[in-house]
Amino acid sequence: MNNIKRITIFVFSLLLFCGAAFAQNSKVIDLWSQGAPNDNGNPADTARMHVFLPRHSIGRTVVICPGGGYSGLAMNHEGFDWVPYFNNMGITVAVLKYRMPRGHKEVPSTDACEAIRLLREKAKAWRINPDDIGIMGFSAGGHLASTVATQAKGDSKPNFQILFYPVITMDPAYTHMGSHDNLLGKKPGAWQEGNYSSEKNVKNDTPRAFIVLSDDDDVVSAQNGVNYYTELYKHNVSATLCVYPTGGHGWGMRPNFAYHLEMLNNLTNWLKSF
Repeated sequence: MNNIKRITIFVFSLLLFCGAAFAQNSKVIDLWSQGAPNDNGNPADTARMHVFLPRHSIGRTVVICPGGGYSGLAMNHEGFDWVPYFNNMGITVAVLKYRMPRGHKEVPSTDACEAIRLLREKAKAWRINPDDIGIMGFSAGGHLASTVATQAKGDSKPNFQILFYPVITMDPAYTHMGSHDNLLGKKPGAWQEGNYSSEKNVKNDTPRAFIVLSDDDDVVSAQNGVNYYTELYKHNVSATLCVYPTGGHGWGMRPNFAYHLEMLNNLTNWLKSF
């Protein structure tokens, strides 16, 4: 990396760090204070969202679902590290700490849907536009985000989706088997795999999408994001697909990703396009 690019990344990172000071306030919300409707067998695993309100809100909100193969959560580079970027644009951020399925496949999507519903409930108090709430996910969190985008209804349905190197399908031919097994178990029925394969659940009213991945990702096959984009295209859903030549898997907000600045520029332009 040449010196100019090093300096550019340093300055950009410094601006993002400083931007955190402009966040007006933050809140931690337990999603199920009265008890969750679905149980994963671990009462200590509590679902909550960390909400960061910008000083000057434009009304848009992004719910972030970190990845982790449905066995854990990468809460920093796929979660909290994104707060300054969005808050600096006036966008509210809700970083979701969703529960692990532990063989109960409904649990993560139940948490994500409730997060979106609660944000709409708080829209007036938190200066949120209830018609401009999106969901963002990384890897297995991308699977969760796309599941909600294709299947949620009513007040839980997002208005847009942002997917980073996402797991999309549960088809054993090209899914991420760790995410597959942690969500559905090692021997689910084909109908269960179909129900949780987002490329098979795209409809004409599926929300617009921004999808990014690396061509050399050897953890989650690029087929996941590419096939999802194809289905969105077939259903006349507005979608943008960015494939970077290198980077592997799991880069999130890490500035050492070779296409970090390009990725942020692509995302910013997409967010400004609607």
